[in-house]
Amino acid sequence: MKKDFFRGKVIVITGASSGIGLASARLFASLGARLSLAARSIDKLESEAAGLAPAEDILCVRTDVSIEADCRNLIEKTVEKFGRIDILVNNAGVSMRAMFRDLDLGVIKTLMDVNFWGTVYCTKFALPYLLESKGSVVGVISIAGFAGLPARTGYASSKYAIRGFLDTLRIEHLYDGLHVMVFAPGFTASNVRNAALTADGSQQGRTPRNEGKMMTAEKCAEYLARGLARRKSEMILTPIGKLTVFMHNILPRLTDRLEFSYMAKEPDSPFHK
Repeated sequence: MKKDFFRGKVIVITGASSGIGLASARLFASLGARLSLAARSIDKLESEAAGLAPAEDILCVRTDVSIEADCRNLIEKTVEKFGRIDILVNNAGVSMRAMFRDLDLGVIKTLMDVNFWGTVYCTKFALPYLLESKGSVVGVISIAGFAGLPARTGYASSKYAIRGFLDTLRIEHLYDGLHVMVFAPGFTASNVRNAALTADGSQQGRTPRNEGKMMTAEKCAEYLARGLARRKSEMILTPIGKLTVFMHNILPRLTDRLEFSYMAKEPDSPFHK
């Protein structure tokens, strides 16, 4: 990666108050980027962002990406302060953990509103500026956007939808200089499993997995930066993530059984209820 690639670039990051979003903000700030950071909790966002960069190089905007007007406001505030946008990282997202047979349908609507529509809204309003700068738009999805994960119907659906949206956007702008990247981290240590929704829409409150054995958010951010600098179309991370996608393409029925067995081993698995 070129040492000065991110210096002076204006980068918008949604879901920037924790996890991959916050780790990315810290990394990009250290590389000299100017940041527009978005999250629902403005107090937490401003606290985490304090000291990341000089005041003239950072903007925090309270944003619920499921609300179209909030996404429009995020982009407008960014351009008002910085005059341009070079990179949009659609990172905000929510997960779930419940069997579809037990699931309140409102949970899937929430996931689609945040994960899919949040990406669509932010990309729509940022696109004119990204085309002008020949910049990059990124969608942080998941291995679940390539191979459906049991007890994650709404999550997988939203991530598949983001991948379809971005893959199509890339083709539409194949000759416009727009860079579009689908970024699939695999299991990464973050707050996403603690905040995951259960069958009735309440937050899970704790993770069913050993977070200490997962890729760190900081390492994930490094891969994200590398993919942006190289203008890659797709990045699939972690050995098990790459293997899952590969197996799903060549031996889908076997992969279904292996996924079921793997996910059923989670503590308090909804498969057994």
